[in-house]
Amino acid sequence: QVQLVESGGGLVQPGGSLRLSCAASGSRFSIHAMRWYRQAPGKSRELVAGITSGGSTNYADTVKGRSTISRDNAKNTVYLQMNSLKPDDTAVYYCNVRAGTGIFYQYENDYWGQGTQVTVSA
Repeated sequence: QVQLVESGGGLVQPGGSLRLSCAASGSRFSIHAMRWYRQAPGKSRELVAGITSGGSTNYADTVKGRSTISRDNAKNTVYLQMNSLKPDDTAVYYCNVRAGTGIFYQYENDYWGQGTQVTVSA
């Protein structure tokens, strides 16, 4: 099993910045892709950004150019730097990790964090 703990959410004014962090822990696992999703009230959960084990990244059009996803493999941590925040960015942000567990990391599953609230408001 892999546990994910997110941090860094909060209240920020429009135009401000936040950096979200998500740290993975557990016994014997190998992380592949790491992603951030968000869910605003009354809306479906949507992919914000993703990063592969090799460092390739992808972004939703709504955040492209304003956000940067990165990872520290030594710390099993993924980050989401968000700049020029808008009220439409208000949502609960969830970390998602695809990881292999087991002796040979043969069991692949998706794991989710508990979510961290980001509110953009004056």
